[in-house]
Amino acid sequence: MQHIPYGRQDITQADIDAVVAVLQSDFLTQGPMVPKFEETVAQYCGTSHALAVNSATSALHMACLALGLGPGDWLWTSPITFVASANCGLYCGAQVDFVDIDPRTYNICPQALACKLELAEREGKLPKVVVPVHLCGQPCDMQAIQALAQRYGFKVIEDASHAIGGRYQGQPIGNGEYSDITVFSFHPVKIITTAEGGMCLTNNAELANKMTLFRSHGITRDPVQMTHATDGPWYYQQIELGYNYRMTELQAALGISQMTRLDDYVARRHQLARRYDQRLADLPVSIPWQHPDSYSGLHLYPIRLQLDKIQKSHAQVFEALRAQGIGVNLHYIPVHTQPYYARMGFKPDDFPQAQSYYREAISLPMYQTLTFAQQDQVIAALVNAIA
Repeated sequence: MQHIPYGRQDITQADIDAVVAVLQSDFLTQGPMVPKFEETVAQYCGTSHALAVNSATSALHMACLALGLGPGDWLWTSPITFVASANCGLYCGAQVDFVDIDPRTYNICPQALACKLELAEREGKLPKVVVPVHLCGQPCDMQAIQALAQRYGFKVIEDASHAIGGRYQGQPIGNGEYSDITVFSFHPVKIITTAEGGMCLTNNAELANKMTLFRSHGITRDPVQMTHATDGPWYYQQIELGYNYRMTELQAALGISQMTRLDDYVARRHQLARRYDQRLADLPVSIPWQHPDSYSGLHLYPIRLQLDKIQKSHAQVFEALRAQGIGVNLHYIPVHTQPYYARMGFKPDDFPQAQSYYREAISLPMYQTLTFAQQDQVIAALVNAIA
């Protein structure tokens, strides 16, 4: 029985050659490849500044720091995301809250956000930062979110970890039209990979400069930023408390090589999604709904079980798929139900749409090298699992 994972990287000989060339060069870190990778992604997205880092988690932390998030502030995000989207606020000493999801897109619901903001304004607890998460690669309703940001005065970080190669209103996700900073992930199961890695994109030069400092120990060699004249060519100053969040040259070389295939990868994912849509149409499952304003990166393909029509539980269907060699997963366990967050006072039913999604969702295999034959195996296994 062939095991089919839910996600998988695609490494070609060109990728291997690019990494080997770096291994044989003078620079394994802090060389020319990282700036070249940043320029490649910035040009693709149509944004002014891009900063490559060692993970999207680091990118989220840096973005929050650059926006001045700190003790006494609030960060709001979606409960249906990986914990990093919320943890980045806690790293800065801020408090975290959540906004329930839209039952169709599974992204943060603009109506729920508007209602919560109205209440928060009365209570004097407005968020300083909101992190909309483009779940599965489908962009949030960024125009509506930005309108609320302008009205209530919060900053916006797009967590586009799933979404490179996607589009919103015909424009590349990451162009920054409706946000202050966008974050990408290059983890191996994502659309393109640098092994581990992430990136911050912004059109704001001041934010880019701040994130550059936070990425590398808060250290600068730029005389303009120093407190006094330089002591000599060797001189640097630490002017912020920064971190070591740098990306290596090897990772950047892999990323540059992968970027050449990004559009093909996303197109292939759409081909696979259309095939799933057609073949699952008559099964007691809900297939992902796509907003007409969006062209998803399709990092994930989550179905929702119509449990009232199936004689098995969510767990039984999931286990039956795993038993047949299908490496399904569930994205995600609602963050507010995690023990760490429960200790802050969150209750499972605080966000009912998120809980409803969690009780029914299963992510089916979705990656660019998935063959039609493998996809048919997944579908047959699903039919068997829910029979």
